[in-house]
Amino acid sequence: MNTTTRKLTHSALMIALALVLSMIKLFHLPNGGSITPASMAPIILIALMYPTKWALFTSFVYSLVQMVEGFYAPPTQDLLSFVLVVLLDYVLAFGVLGCAGLVARRFKANKVLGASIATLAVIFGRFFCSFLSGILIWGVYAPEGTPVWIYSLGVNGSIMIGEMITTTVVMAVLVKFLPLEKLTAEPLKKA
Repeated sequence: MNTTTRKLTHSALMIALALVLSMIKLFHLPNGGSITPASMAPIILIALMYPTKWALFTSFVYSLVQMVEGFYAPPTQDLLSFVLVVLLDYVLAFGVLGCAGLVARRFKANKVLGASIATLAVIFGRFFCSFLSGILIWGVYAPEGTPVWIYSLGVNGSIMIGEMITTTVVMAVLVKFLPLEKLTAEPLKKA
C-alpha cells in the first residue's frame, strides 16, 4: 500500500470512528450539548501520525461530515450568521484539531506528555470557537439579565471540560500503547 493510500485509509477510518463516537452521548446537558466518549480523539490521532497539512485536510473533511450530520441553523436568518455558524461551529472548531501535531512534536522526549498537552490545546481552541459563536450567534438564548459571555462560557465550558478530560485520558493511553510510528511507516519492499 503506498503512502497516499495509507493516509487516505487511516483518515477515512478515523473520520468514521469520530462520527460514530460523536453520536454516543455519555452525558447529555440540558442546553443541548453533550459529552461523548472522546469523539475528537481519532482526528487528533491523525494529527499526531501525519504532517500538519494532511491533518488539517482530515480535520476539514471531518468538519464537513459533522455539518452534514447535524447542521444547526442560526436563530437569525441572515448571511453573516450562517457564515459565522459554518466557520465557528464547524470549519474552525473542528479544523483546529488538525494542529495537535504542531504542539505534540515539541515534546519529543515525552510523547505521552506531548499528546496530552496537544489535546488540551486543540480542545481549548475548539472551545474558543464555540465560545465566540455563543456570544456572536447563540447569545439570543441567554436568560434575561445574564451577560451573553457568561451564558456562552457556562454552556460551552461545561461541554468542553468533559470532552477535554475524556479525550486527554484516551489520547495519553493511545500514545502510550499504540506504535504510531509503525502505523505510518513504509512497508519493506520485497526483492
